[in-house]
Amino acid sequence: MRTIRLTLIVLFALALIGSSGLAQSTSKLVEICSASAGTDATYLKDFVVQLDAAPAGAKAPVAKFSMVLSKNIIYRFTICNSDETEAHAVLQLYDMSTLLGSTFNPSTGKEYKSFDFTCQKTGVYHVFISFIDGKKGNAVGILSYIKSL
Repeated sequence: MRTIRLTLIVLFALALIGSSGLAQSTSKLVEICSASAGTDATYLKDFVVQLDAAPAGAKAPVAKFSMVLSKNIIYRFTICNSDETEAHAVLQLYDMSTLLGSTFNPSTGKEYKSFDFTCQKTGVYHVFISFIDGKKGNAVGILSYIKSL
């Protein structure tokens, strides 16, 4: 009985250490990515993503986030990959079904760290984050305030 209790205590302690290590690396990635948005950017929100690889022949998994953006505000969307991730994350901004901005241009294959978006109308917007070719990966997206018009 004593052995079982000791085993449970050790497993519980290992679980706490493991989860706190993950939280620290995620918070550090958010901090680094927020800083990389630029000195003119004010952090508003982060989008933490951890996606599995897509099965062969299937669509790439996508993390979806919704938020309200305000008219006459310039926002910056920034994407950062975790150091442990070889895949490249893509952040896309949609208004309903219209693509408004992306960190990846599929026609040229060019990747961008961030893009600015001038909001023309207050409303609900959607952020989609995925990984190129449906690979497994961890990333964080940052929404920042740039200025009011």
